[in-house]
Amino acid sequence: MSEGERSRDRLPAARHIHLVSDSTGETVSAIARAALVQFEDLRPVEHLWNLVRTGEQLAYVIGRLRREPGMVLYTLVDLSARESLAAACRELGVPCIPVLDPLISDISRHYGIEVRASPGKQHVMDAEYFARIDAIHFCMAHDDGAGTADLASADVILVGASRTSKTPTCIYLANRGVRAANFPLVPGAPLPALLDRLDGTLVVGLMVRPEVLVQIRRERLESLGQSPDTDYVDPEVVQRELTDAARLFRQRGWPVMDTTRRSIEETAAEILGLLSQR
Repeated sequence: MSEGERSRDRLPAARHIHLVSDSTGETVSAIARAALVQFEDLRPVEHLWNLVRTGEQLAYVIGRLRREPGMVLYTLVDLSARESLAAACRELGVPCIPVLDPLISDISRHYGIEVRASPGKQHVMDAEYFARIDAIHFCMAHDDGAGTADLASADVILVGASRTSKTPTCIYLANRGVRAANFPLVPGAPLPALLDRLDGTLVVGLMVRPEVLVQIRRERLESLGQSPDTDYVDPEVVQRELTDAARLFRQRGWPVMDTTRRSIEETAAEILGLLSQR
C-alpha cells in the first residue's frame, strides 16, 4: 500500500450535510460551521441550497438529498416546505433541524411577541444594511494608512507592525457596520499627528509574539517569491519593532491586544466590546 493510500485510510469518512435556506444561506452556513469545527474527526461535505422558495426548487433539493443522504439544517419559513423536507428526512432516517426555531420561540415566549416570519427577512435592505456597505467602503479607503482626510469619522483605528492582522480585522469589523481604519508602524516613520488630535475615536494597538511574527512574515515572503534575507524577518529587528510599538502604545494610553493566539473573530469581538463600553 502506498503512502497516499495509507493517508486516505486514516482520513475520517466524508459525511454529507445539507444546508437549506429560503434566503442567502449565510445564517445556516455560519451556524453549521460554528458547530462542525468542534469535531476534529468529522469530514463534512456541505451542500448549500439557498433561495429555495418554490415547490420545484424544494423537489430538486429533496432529490439530491435522496442521492446523497445526510443530516439537514434549514432556515425555511414556509410551513408546507418545512413539512415536505421533514417528511423526506423521516423517510431517509436523517435528522432535520430548524436551526433558528428554538431561539425564535424563546424570544417570542419571553417578550410575548408574535412571530411574523417572511423569507429572507433578515436580509432586508434597511438602514443597518446600508451602514454595513458604508463601513466596508470606509475600510477599503482607509486601509494601511490611506485616506487621512476624514479619519475623525472612524469608529476605531487599529495600529500595529506589519502582519499583525490589522486589515482582516478591519474588514471583519466593517461587515458588522463598524467604520474601521488602520495604520502600519514602519520603523523610522512617524505616525500622523492627526492620531493625537482625534476626539472620541477608539485607537487600538495590535501585537504579536516576535517568533510568531517572524514566521508569518517569512511565509508571506515565500508566497510572493521574495528572498527571506531581509531585516523584515530578522528576529532582532522584529523584536525591536515590537518593543517600540509597545512603548508607543503605553505612551498614548491605547488599549493593546495580543493577536498571537486569537482568531480574527475573537480580536474583533473584543474591539466591539470596547466600542460598546464607550
